[in-house]
Amino acid sequence: MPYSNIILDMKGICKTFPGVVALSNVDFQLKKGEIHTLMGENGAGKSTLIKVLTGVYQIDDGEIVLNGKEIRITSTGEAQKYGISTVYQEVNLCPNLTVAENIYIGREPMKNHSIDWETINKNAEKLLDLRLNLKIDVKKLLSSYSVAIQQLVAIARAVDISKGILILDEPTSSLDSNEVKELFKAMRKLKDEGMSIVFVTHFLDQVYEISDRITVLRNGKFIGTYEAKKLLRIDLISKMVGKEFNNIESIIKKSRDISFKASEVNFVKATKFGKRGTIEPFDIDIKQGEILGFAGLLGSGRTEVAKLIFGIDKADHGTIKIRSKEYSYIYPLKAIKEGFGFCPEDRKVQGIIGELSIRENIILALQSSMGIFKYLPMKKQEEISEKYVELLKIVTPSIEQRIDNLSGGNQQKVILARWLATNPQLLILDEPTRGIDVGAKSEVMKLVAKLASAGMTIIFISSELQEMVRCCDRIFVLRDRMIIRELIGDEIQEKNIMETIAQGGISYGKN
Repeated sequence: MPYSNIILDMKGICKTFPGVVALSNVDFQLKKGEIHTLMGENGAGKSTLIKVLTGVYQIDDGEIVLNGKEIRITSTGEAQKYGISTVYQEVNLCPNLTVAENIYIGREPMKNHSIDWETINKNAEKLLDLRLNLKIDVKKLLSSYSVAIQQLVAIARAVDISKGILILDEPTSSLDSNEVKELFKAMRKLKDEGMSIVFVTHFLDQVYEISDRITVLRNGKFIGTYEAKKLLRIDLISKMVGKEFNNIESIIKKSRDISFKASEVNFVKATKFGKRGTIEPFDIDIKQGEILGFAGLLGSGRTEVAKLIFGIDKADHGTIKIRSKEYSYIYPLKAIKEGFGFCPEDRKVQGIIGELSIRENIILALQSSMGIFKYLPMKKQEEISEKYVELLKIVTPSIEQRIDNLSGGNQQKVILARWLATNPQLLILDEPTRGIDVGAKSEVMKLVAKLASAGMTIIFISSELQEMVRCCDRIFVLRDRMIIRELIGDEIQEKNIMETIAQGGISYGKN
């Protein structure tokens, strides 16, 4: 085999944070001259394992053996001394410096007590050409080049520091298909030279195009390591989500009122709607009063579709029609005025404002829709907040309590309350049950069903396929930033969703 020698052996790695077991007896082996992909859904432990390897975190238990010797990595600088370099999803370079300066920043060769610019430029040019087959003017500012070139420059810097191990954490997330091909050419060249690469991505096609081996983590635990060419895609997905096909139950009886049926009237209709580098153009119709699901692995484009519909991301292709009005794109304030609400995936970063009270967080969207010159009276704010605290059973001693003092489940309910207070006609719920306990999940799911039964249109996104199957009238399945299939009626089963993701299907709404 082209890779036979183990250069890195992580055994029984454990890492715990207050109230959270991030890694539990995780094993990971890296061989010389291989591309080894780390796979798992959100919370699987991928990022924690990488941060342990790069010295951001120190392990609680376990051992790390590098080139036959046990080591203890206590800092990022120490990781680099051991020859472990990392390139993250977001290019961590200085756009206002030249390409050459970015590669050698902090390591500049000196001559006569000053920086040797001639050597820096010459070495940078040689490094990019010989290691990555990239011929560019290294004296130009980094900002003058595309994101793909900037990514390659970041890799060149990491390669020059590395002594054999390169970690690429979601390097393709901002690249188009042609740029990905160029990156993969560079990765293969480095592999042929003996570099060992740890690759993190959520794109299945990329995994099978570039990987030698795959390690799967789930809920902080080691599931297994497999040769990519011997692991079926459907089996990979099963291992990631923890569902075996022979154990998948028949469709769960919906908690929604079975006498209710969604309207046949299109509330929203998107035609060839998309954004370059974010989501491929898609056609979807959203019917008034239905629960429409977006299913797919993390990174498949679920959230990106939702952000485009709400206007957080600006579309650069196609149109969206809301009732009788057609737009080439919309923006959040327009979406709110059209009756849209959006509960984001990351409630701590994109949802709650920790320094504000529960009351202030609840009335935020309603006040924004009214404008700064039409202040919502305090009595009305209190009335609205008390109403939804009671309705959603938010556990708090007072609506004036700071929201960051609440549990995750109660924070999630406050965000729901914020949008319910605007009386939305379309409510987008992106991972509404993530990180909350079973009881809170049940309450959220019952509320979703109740809102839809009352005529509200819901877009529902969840990594829990069982939740999708239980509550959705229709499901659009996504993979690699495109919608590939629509499931309706009896087609809405976990097995069908997983098989569609594995097989790829045919791009929905594309000619």
